[in-house]
Amino acid sequence: MSDTKKKLIGFGKTLVKQIGEKKNPHVDVPIRSLSNINFNPKKKMLEMGSNTSRRFFFNVAHVRKFVQTTEAAAVAKELLEADKHLSLRQTFYKIKRTIPGTNINIVDEQQESNEAIEDLELITGEPREKLNINANKNGSVAGKVIIEDRGDTIDWSRLGSGGWAIPSNVENIKFKKVNAKFIIYMEKAAEWETLHEDKIWNKLNCIIMCSQGQATRGVRRLLKRLNEEFKLPVYVLVDGDPWGVYIYSVIKYGSISLAHMSDSLAIPSARLIGLTATDVEKYGLKRHLIKFKEIDKKRINQVSNYAWFRDKPEWQKEFNRWKKLGGKVELAALTSNGLSFMSEHYLPDKIRKKDLMD
Repeated sequence: MSDTKKKLIGFGKTLVKQIGEKKNPHVDVPIRSLSNINFNPKKKMLEMGSNTSRRFFFNVAHVRKFVQTTEAAAVAKELLEADKHLSLRQTFYKIKRTIPGTNINIVDEQQESNEAIEDLELITGEPREKLNINANKNGSVAGKVIIEDRGDTIDWSRLGSGGWAIPSNVENIKFKKVNAKFIIYMEKAAEWETLHEDKIWNKLNCIIMCSQGQATRGVRRLLKRLNEEFKLPVYVLVDGDPWGVYIYSVIKYGSISLAHMSDSLAIPSARLIGLTATDVEKYGLKRHLIKFKEIDKKRINQVSNYAWFRDKPEWQKEFNRWKKLGGKVELAALTSNGLSFMSEHYLPDKIRKKDLMD
């Protein structure tokens, strides 16, 4: 029996014991909020604090979430026993039903089942992937890597223009051969497609990976495994704006919503390869500036005050440069210097000169 299944059974037995002792059944759930999140400067990642909230079955304010969480646990146990997987959307429909004798649904919206699954992660200490609940695929990768996935051997260098579609769950993937010096992760699929078309992964002997915007958990976990198991440096390539810096921050330090999984997701050694404010000047991109809106100005002030950026002079200079520029620049603007400028000049120069931000 797997440790995950044992934890689910233990969770159920605890509730049964409380009922047998005629106690009000309850569950303690770690609090997912900024007030319970700490930055560990030694480990260089976000961590969840020890504060919890207790939910009781016989409490009008608690009963709905209590039932949703126990229902999510029942679905996860069924999936593990059947060795099957469901998507988050399928899990929502599996949980969604009307309680007999009432007109009340256990869940009405997918957000409710998603939150119940997140609570179950916190209670069991197991990620949803180990509960056999997956998100949709949203990422691509290419490089000189051969893996085994459910008995199939897959060569990331021989999958045409689309590359390998990164699944939500990458825990059981076996790496048979990894020939790469580093990984370039980029926030946009368009840039990934251009670099893949130029076969930069072959020219620079690297792996290229993307999601679309914020990296999915599957992408982050794959990055972490390659970084940890094969000591591959991770270079993050994002748009030149505070939102891009936030994407980099999440990959490097972790996120508030997933602070309980920082050890398996955060990559403290990750570096920002671009796009920086200095690049805007250096590569003649000022003509492509998109003027900051109030939301951008507010965001840059928020990000610059994060504990992990606040005391770093290099980063404060970077934020001040962006404020002085008064606008943002997208990675796509680099094509104004040539169709293959990014793969033939920008990235090779950055890597050769070690022009990276920590």
